Amino acid sequence: MTQKEALDILKTGRNVFLTGAAGSGKTHVLREYIAYLKDLDANIGITASTGIAATHMGGTTIHSWSGIGIRDSLSKSEIKEIAEKRQVRKTVQDASVLIIDEISMLHHFRLDLIDSVIREVKNCNESFGGMQVVFCGDFFQLPPVRKAGGPETLFAYHSETWKNLNLKICYLSEQHRQNDLDYLKILNAVRESSVSEEIIETLKTRFHQNIPTEPTKLYSHNRDVNSENENELNKIPGKTFEYEMREMGRQSIIKSLKKSCLAPETLKLKVGAKVMFVKNNFEQGYVNGTLGTVIKCGYEEITVQTFSGKTIDVERETWVIEEDGKIKAEINQYPLRLAWAITVHKSQGMSLDSALIDLSRSFERGMGYVALSRVRSLEGLFLKGFNYMALQINEEVLEQDKKFKEYSKTNSFHIRTMGEKKLSQMHQEFAKKIKGVRSAKATRNKEKTTVEQTKDLLDEGKGLKEIAKIRGLKLGTILDHIEQIKKQDNNYNIYNLRNSITKNKFKEIYNAFRKNGISEGGVYHLAPVKNLLGPKYSYDDLRLVRLFL
Repeated sequence: MTQKEALDILKTGRNVFLTGAAGSGKTHVLREYIAYLKDLDANIGITASTGIAATHMGGTTIHSWSGIGIRDSLSKSEIKEIAEKRQVRKTVQDASVLIIDEISMLHHFRLDLIDSVIREVKNCNESFGGMQVVFCGDFFQLPPVRKAGGPETLFAYHSETWKNLNLKICYLSEQHRQNDLDYLKILNAVRESSVSEEIIETLKTRFHQNIPTEPTKLYSHNRDVNSENENELNKIPGKTFEYEMREMGRQSIIKSLKKSCLAPETLKLKVGAKVMFVKNNFEQGYVNGTLGTVIKCGYEEITVQTFSGKTIDVERETWVIEEDGKIKAEINQYPLRLAWAITVHKSQGMSLDSALIDLSRSFERGMGYVALSRVRSLEGLFLKGFNYMALQINEEVLEQDKKFKEYSKTNSFHIRTMGEKKLSQMHQEFAKKIKGVRSAKATRNKEKTTVEQTKDLLDEGKGLKEIAKIRGLKLGTILDHIEQIKKQDNNYNIYNLRNSITKNKFKEIYNAFRKNGISEGGVYHLAPVKNLLGPKYSYDDLRLVRLFL
């Protein structure tokens, strides 16, 4: 099925399972559909089964959205109790479309629990209360983790809810990673459990290769990753700098947000450390998975040279959980982590330029496919070892996948042969059904990001402390927002913020920045100015004045 066909089916309002191999464009289609829904002013639940995936989508976990948390079972009274919670009722009641990404990692019994809560909230016996449901994912990825002593864990398609939803299967067949078609053939062979001797021999050529730049190492076990990163950092001479995560909001939500964020609570770095960016920032020139080396670090000052040769003065990034335009929790950290090694599980959803993969202790079918499909090309693949299990695929998933493909072929044929007039009519009917569900106020808040809400207050002429008070945020967070606004529009007028600091203070800090000068990367660094002026000025004072340079 093509991406256009999948979008056409989604726009009819049918429940959909969107799937396909790595590089087929699942995320692209999902983002296109979300943009379409937002244009209609529809109320959307954007969720994922894992925090990391939810962060990538700009949403929240389905566990949090539905209120079930991590519970394995719920009694009727507990379902009613959750459904009566103000926040759950407010979130679920008006939702007309629910998206769940990375469905492969959601336990079958939890999908049934989510359905029960939503039907209770909406007071409707239809599956998911009658709203459109869109699942996205690939069951060839690693399955849900089973807790010791927990209930039997099956894939989501075993749930009663899955069977009742009458999902339209959209199996994307086009390939959009065109840089190495030979490698795609290898990945598809592993995926289809048709690995030939020729493919094994090709993979063996990736052993003992000369490695031009040290790639990220993928291991199957956490202890190998932690040991590798710690050992490599300790090998580097010089001072270790520590960067603490900043936080704001309810601790229970912050805890969830921290788990979903790949940046560590305490980031330990030295000059020479290998790091990986864990957030997308196209303007700054990095994406989630970009690798580089720390070439400079100090107090609140980090410069990274990527393996492509680009020098980046790294700024802190903010991760937030918002509901109805209001921030419930916020964390702030440099978007980096040590990257000599990561686990195969943690690598899910990443796309790496190069990786050294050790699958000699693979313990789960599908682990090899997940690891191999993280790498963009055969040239970037370096193997340290793999065992028999590494290239095995879950037989149950393989059989189910064949069914998905057949269902998708039928759906593709129907959408292609449906007349334009009928298809357009179906699109219009569904659009009319979900359009403008939210109130005007909720619409304004929902559409505006936390940065845009700060900008609105700036436009009204509010001062720095006043904005922080109105938003319920720290000064440092508001300064983060203003820095982002200035990056997007360097000519944006912030002159009224001059009143947030005395003239003498402003002048002294301004002159100190001018005296210290600008870095090679074109940035005025804070630490040298702080050292020059001493403790009488805070970093917030310095950041405020830096906005005027």
